[in-house]
Amino acid sequence: TLVSSVNKRPDFSITGQWDVTTEKDGKKESAIFDAVMICSGHHVYPNLPKESFPGLKHFKGKCVHSRDYKEPGVFKGKRVLVIGLGNSGCDIATELSHTAEQVIISSRSGSWVMSRVWDDGYPWDMMVLTRFKTFLKNNLPTAISDWWYMKQMNARFKHENYGLMPLNGTLRKEPVFNDELPARILCGTVSIKPDVKEFTETSAIFQDGTIFDAIDYVIFATGYGSAYPFLDDSIIKSRNNEVTLFKGIFPPLLEKSTMAVIGLVQSLGATIPTADLQARWAAQVIKGTCTLPSEKDMMNDIDEKMGRKLKWFGKSETIQTDYIVYMDELASLIGAKLNVPWLFLTDPKLAVEVFFGPCSPYQFRLVGPGRWPGARNAILTQWDRALKPMKTRVVGSLQKPFLFFHWLKLLAIPILLITVFLVLF
Repeated sequence: TLVSSVNKRPDFSITGQWDVTTEKDGKKESAIFDAVMICSGHHVYPNLPKESFPGLKHFKGKCVHSRDYKEPGVFKGKRVLVIGLGNSGCDIATELSHTAEQVIISSRSGSWVMSRVWDDGYPWDMMVLTRFKTFLKNNLPTAISDWWYMKQMNARFKHENYGLMPLNGTLRKEPVFNDELPARILCGTVSIKPDVKEFTETSAIFQDGTIFDAIDYVIFATGYGSAYPFLDDSIIKSRNNEVTLFKGIFPPLLEKSTMAVIGLVQSLGATIPTADLQARWAAQVIKGTCTLPSEKDMMNDIDEKMGRKLKWFGKSETIQTDYIVYMDELASLIGAKLNVPWLFLTDPKLAVEVFFGPCSPYQFRLVGPGRWPGARNAILTQWDRALKPMKTRVVGSLQKPFLFFHWLKLLAIPILLITVFLVLF
């Protein structure tokens, strides 16, 4: 069913109700709703910037968006140019490298390429998305934080050596997750090139002057744009590529808070837990058990958050957000935020796992509305469940990381240096 329009009712300022028109099999129907949640996310409308590439209209090969890519068979023996170094572009390029004659990725600004398999073979998010690491990242001096961040990004391989290094490596832009790309570059089946300067009928000329000839296909892995064609532009306003939503959810200019946008944020964390927490808060606001601040306060909060995002993520990543900080912020609004210092006093075993271990969504079910009695046990046993699928050949007991001692060992080096400095000076 297609939603063709969502409009305020004439008495919206009193009721907060919406007229929603839907279309199916050519027939339109209208209904009145007390509230509307827009959950279409930000991967709906393909971004195909053909006007940004001079000469493309003269190109005689085929041009498609990554959304239209289905399987590699039709590209067998072809010469393919993939524009974009995001997750889709890298996945498509590495898959095509096994069947196509030649694959080249063109990247305007580069990207960090990370492995899904992290320290000691654990999933990367279980090792990286921790409260302790977030605390360090947000509280260390900028120079140290930037150095540590780039060291983490280059832990697997030096990005400069592979032509992948981002132009501004210290920005916390979303990295690409691809375990195969470095190996395919080493094999020569995938090459990395800078931005395309212009197209001819059969080739692409890159900014460095090199040419890729006899191209059969150009695949635009250039992402998506967010749009709401069924809404009046005055409801969800955009400015300078920035969507003005309070906490990334509520339009601040509505007389009644009966519309919420779910899923229009992007972070290193999992999408489903983020959308779940957004929906939990939105439901309480719509129901009236939580209230929003004044329009002025909401706009001030939006401006403050946007300034921080531009500093951390850059101008092209206006919906990017820090996963744990954002989740804690939403959780605090519904009374589901965990008091970690108090937890160290009342339940040290759980506190160590919560602070040093993965910030799994169980943490937002320990207290407050929606509390789940099984959340504590789920957190304490999460390593067992994560590793069990890999133990198809049993050679010993499950080896969990010693989280506290791992970080104690890591911190021993700077503590030792500080001690030496104080003794000598």
